Amino acid sequence: MKKRALLSVSDKTGLLPFASALSDLGFELIATGGTMNVLQEAGLSVTSVESLTGFPEMLDGRVKTLHPKIHGGILAKRTDDNHQKQVVDHQIPLIDLVCINLYPFKDTIQKNGIKIEEAIEQIDIGGPALLRSSAKNHQDVIVVVDPNDYKHVISAYQQDGQVSLELRQKFAVKVFQHTASYDSLIAQYLSVQFNEQSKFPVQLPLSYNKKQDLSYGENPHQRAAWYQEELPHTGTLSHIKQLSGKELSFNNLRDLDAAYQIIQEFQKPTFVAVKHSNPCGVGTGKTIGEAFQSAYEADPVSIFGGILCANREIDVNTAQMISKLFVEVILAPSFSTEALDTLSKKKNLRLLTLEMNQADTKNEWTIQSISGGLLVQERDQQLLEIDQWQCVTKRQPTKEEKEAMLFAWKVVKHVKSNAIVIATDNQTLGIGAGQMNRVGSVALACEQMAKKNQIGALASDAFFPMPDSIELAASFGIQAIVQPGGSIKDEAVIQKADELGLVMMVTGERHFWH
Repeated sequence: MKKRALLSVSDKTGLLPFASALSDLGFELIATGGTMNVLQEAGLSVTSVESLTGFPEMLDGRVKTLHPKIHGGILAKRTDDNHQKQVVDHQIPLIDLVCINLYPFKDTIQKNGIKIEEAIEQIDIGGPALLRSSAKNHQDVIVVVDPNDYKHVISAYQQDGQVSLELRQKFAVKVFQHTASYDSLIAQYLSVQFNEQSKFPVQLPLSYNKKQDLSYGENPHQRAAWYQEELPHTGTLSHIKQLSGKELSFNNLRDLDAAYQIIQEFQKPTFVAVKHSNPCGVGTGKTIGEAFQSAYEADPVSIFGGILCANREIDVNTAQMISKLFVEVILAPSFSTEALDTLSKKKNLRLLTLEMNQADTKNEWTIQSISGGLLVQERDQQLLEIDQWQCVTKRQPTKEEKEAMLFAWKVVKHVKSNAIVIATDNQTLGIGAGQMNRVGSVALACEQMAKKNQIGALASDAFFPMPDSIELAASFGIQAIVQPGGSIKDEAVIQKADELGLVMMVTGERHFWH
């Protein structure tokens, strides 16, 4: 029995060798306009869809394959006598292989100055219908959506004379993944165009592509992979370039994201060291070398095995300082030639570059999986300027205290709750993270600070439920505190600060991070 293959592709990659091989295997080739022209110019015999259906392409190409003689030939069950009688009665030729890839909607919307009318014309209708029909009837029809699979089809026919059910099933799953992603991208694009992006939809369309498999997840027994957005925002980790070192791990990426979120709060030369998704040292300076020294001295123990992120090029002097340490990853906008040579000698050290422009994350969501579902929220992108804070104590802050409080406030936003950060105007001195009560976090941060023989300003990501944290901080010499306020005990907390002669500023914004 004659075999038929329907070909209709926007991406012509590998088309001619594939079609030629199918023809050699005895397939009658059926194609739409653009694909047919390419095949005929190559000397292949092709039947047009028009001659099969008896209808021309119409409505500027919007209608080509939407016809019973096409979909009937795909959807008919070969083992169903009633189906077979109907295709004979209606003179519908059976189609055994369908090779489709869709209109380039993604490429279109990435072009500068594209109009919505142009984007809408690149929403494929017939293609997804053909793919879904073929995938539904995969037991009888081979469906190919990925040019990388052409070789697998031809190899199967050449070796076994057929494509196995297992491979057909694999192709069918790939089709539904592909069409789901395609539709999700359209939904996301139109939601922006129609000003629906700020709302949480009843059904959440997500489209991500696998960037790479990871060696394992948080633990060696957990499998893992890294997916990126279909259209990655600029200035995000999807755009990193790896210059040397081992492949990135799951935990590397989690820590990198934490470091990168923190460093975007700073304009001066800044270094951030992260361990287990929390900063262990943040420092700024006149040069990136000074910034590294400040970040290192903030916690020279915890930085061991950590992740480093800088917002300036790494020069050779800074590279030489870093090379004395064991760190897992360094992310920076660039490395000087000498710095790259110095650091790449540590063959396991991962060196990454990323433009440190402000990430394009307008209306971006954060998504957290829970058992049986997802929690979705707007990303915490707010950080009120210091002139919007309110001083609630009798004593007013000095300029130096304001600068230290602002530095601490920028960092505490990115520390796991309950979070306390103590800092000068250019360096973290103590960080208390993830404790079950706030006074415990204050104790941790103050104990770290005490080892440095320095006093800094203290920032708390949420209000103080009791005055005990204020008393503890003051006992370590803390003189300036910034916090959101909003506790029913605010009056008692402020009163205690006044009794101790402290400065306390209230921001009115909370930055919990669980």
